[in-house]
Amino acid sequence: MMNWKGLSILIAAIIFLGVLAACQTPQIVSEGDEPMPEIKPTSDEPPESAFASLPQRSGARTQTSGSVPHVQIGVEPVPAVHDELLRRAFSLPDIENRPTIVSLPGTRGMWLSDGIPLAHAEVIVSGREFAHIHPDGSLHAPLPFERAIEAVEKGWAERHPWADQRDGWEGLVMLFTPQSMTELDVTFQLIVESYNHVTGRNINPSDFQPANGDD
Repeated sequence: MMNWKGLSILIAAIIFLGVLAACQTPQIVSEGDEPMPEIKPTSDEPPESAFASLPQRSGARTQTSGSVPHVQIGVEPVPAVHDELLRRAFSLPDIENRPTIVSLPGTRGMWLSDGIPLAHAEVIVSGREFAHIHPDGSLHAPLPFERAIEAVEKGWAERHPWADQRDGWEGLVMLFTPQSMTELDVTFQLIVESYNHVTGRNINPSDFQPANGDD
């Protein structure tokens, strides 16, 4: 029979081996022991100032009625530029070319297809017609407020007479008729910004190459 001395040595050996095993075993940490790193979701919505600053528009400032109906005075479109304006505008995804429901006869409404989510529905005047192009090539469209102010200051636009009459309409402007392909590039940039503002999408003007590079 094992004496007390032998039993003490055996117990000490068992304890030592247990401690040694514990030191060599990797520590397992459960998810509840330490918070997992936070993964922040990304967003496809462009920032309100996603595009470059606007250039100053050359020439005399366009004259307008200053009231409703809000129209230009004495401006004629350049046929080739006007055709390209329509081509680009109605090439945007999920845009339907419809007769306007809010403007003068002959105006073409840029209607967002049913089912397309809207990030800023409050900026639309009626229905899903977020913008419209008049027969003379000018157009009404909502922009982020800061961009609308810049477009006015740089000579590309004029705020709509109703812009301060309802929440959401602060950035509603009339973009003046582009008179060259170079001006059209700026006008179309603003149309795309308006489209992105309303839909929350991130379309770039460069995705829609001009039909030709002539001014």
